[in-house]
Amino acid sequence: MMLTIGVVLFVVWFLGFMLLRKVVGAVIHVVLLIAIVAIAWHFVGPMMK
Repeated sequence: MMLTIGVVLFVVWFLGFMLLRKVVGAVIHVVLLIAIVAIAWHFVGPMMK
């Protein structure tokens, strides 16, 4: 589930970065950060149990 969310957010970040670079600069980087955290959580979460 977290991997799917991370991948979707990464795609949204990439499209936003390429299409709306000047308009929403900081917001795009926040989306990227959330995507990286979601993907990391997907892989590290099961190891914590």
